[in-house]
Amino acid sequence: MSEIITEIKHMTKQYGRQLALDDVSFQIRKGSIVGLIGPNGAGKTTIMKIMGGLVFPTEGELQMFGESTEKGLNHARTRASFKIETPYAKGGMSARENLEKQRLQKGMPDKGRIDEVLKIVKLEDTGKKEFKKFSLGMKQRLGIANALLGKPELMVLDEPINGLDPEGIVEIRELLKKLNREEKVTIVISSHILSELSLLCTDYIFINHGKIIDTLTAEELNAECSEYYHIDTDNNELASAILTNECGIGRLEILENGSIRIYEGLEDIHRISKALYEGGVIPTILARNEANLEDYYMKKVQGV
Repeated sequence: MSEIITEIKHMTKQYGRQLALDDVSFQIRKGSIVGLIGPNGAGKTTIMKIMGGLVFPTEGELQMFGESTEKGLNHARTRASFKIETPYAKGGMSARENLEKQRLQKGMPDKGRIDEVLKIVKLEDTGKKEFKKFSLGMKQRLGIANALLGKPELMVLDEPINGLDPEGIVEIRELLKKLNREEKVTIVISSHILSELSLLCTDYIFINHGKIIDTLTAEELNAECSEYYHIDTDNNELASAILTNECGIGRLEILENGSIRIYEGLEDIHRISKALYEGGVIPTILARNEANLEDYYMKKVQGV
C-alpha cells in the first residue's frame, strides 16, 4: 500500500458566515500527482492555504509527513513547497537574482542549487533579463524554480498554467511530469484546464461548494469514461424507447437537452441505426465518442 504523506480529516473552514470548507477529508499518496478540481469558490485555494499554513481551519485535522501538531506541521512544511496564487518576484531582478534573494531569505547554504533549478525549468540562459520582461510562461517557470529550491518532497501548485499559451502549457506539463518521475516529487495541482490535468494526474479530488464530491484514481476515471455513441434524432423520446425495447440497450443516458448516449452495443451500430429507421425515427447525429475528465466533472458538479 502506498505511503500517505498528507491527510485532511473532517476539515471545516468558516469565514464569518461563509462556509468555505464543509467536513472535507482526503489523502495524498507519496509519488502521486493529484488534481484538485472544482469551480471558482469551491474551496481549492483554501485547502492549499491550510496545507501551507497561511490560514487555519475552523475544525478538523491536517497531517503532513506524520505530523499534526502546530510545531510538527511547521517542521513538515520544510519538506514541502507552495506556489499559491501569483508567483512572487522582483520585477527589476533577473531569474538568478530573484532565486538568490529567496535562497538567502530561506537560509539555504547551497548556492549551487540555483543553477540546478534554473536548468530544470529551462531558464539557465536568461542571463540579466529582468523578470518584468519575462513571458507569462517564464514567470510561471520561475515560480516553480523558487518552489524547487529546497528540494521539496511535496509541491502544492495553484493554477500554474493559468493564462499560458498552448506551448507554455505543454512546457509546464512536461516539467511537472519530469519532476514527479525523476525527482520523485509528489504534486498537488489545481487548474481550470481539465484536458491538461487528464494528461498529467494520477489521482483526482472533486470539490464543489466546500464539499468533496468524489475522489478517484486515473485508472478509475478511465473505467468510468467509457466509449459511447452520441445519438440525436427527430424524435429522441421514441428513439429512447426503441433503443431500450427493440435493441436491448440497458446502459443508456438521456442528457438535459434530450440527446442520447448509449454505452453498449457499440460494435453493432448498423443494427441499431436500422432499428431506429424501421421504427420511424431519423437519426440526425450518430457519432462515436469517448467520455473525458471534463464530461465526468460536469456530471459530478451538476449532480450536486
